[in-house]
Amino acid sequence: MHRSPFSFAHGLLERLPEPPVWLVHGMQHRLVLLLNHVLTQEPQAMDRLARQAGRVARVQWRGFHVALTATPAGLLDLAAPGRQADLRVELMQGSALALARDALQGRKPAVRIEGDVELASDIHWLAENVRWDVEDDLARLVGDVPAHAVAAAARRVLLALRGFVAGRRPAAAPVAGGDAAP
Repeated sequence: MHRSPFSFAHGLLERLPEPPVWLVHGMQHRLVLLLNHVLTQEPQAMDRLARQAGRVARVQWRGFHVALTATPAGLLDLAAPGRQADLRVELMQGSALALARDALQGRKPAVRIEGDVELASDIHWLAENVRWDVEDDLARLVGDVPAHAVAAAARRVLLALRGFVAGRRPAAAPVAGGDAAP
């Protein structure tokens, strides 16, 4: 059996104390700002969300959750505390490292979905079609050439990480004849 050099981090992440409420609330607000920034670059996405105005989607992973409501402008806001969710999405993977590994490999996480089918369909469309153009945002700050260089370097790092993660899979069991499976 071979252990990942990062296996110690798995246990460490699982033992972290629950963050304070003010930190969670602040992170949720920043998440809404980021999502709205991305949405404002996609008019079709804003149109879809505007049709869902007032509806609440709650996303949960382990003990953490965020409840978002669609606004009439086609953006997102934090739902009022205690507001009933029209749609509940729960990430089923319990391990933060496994979620990160799956993301690096381009796999979508397993989810459990309950609630409004139309809202679920629009959120699925958003997840499939809306992308953050980080390079474009960076170019506004530092210019086109440096932004392109940073983005290219980040893509190379991501490819290397994906290759590393893919290479960490357990070896296949031997098959008859003593050869290893491909």
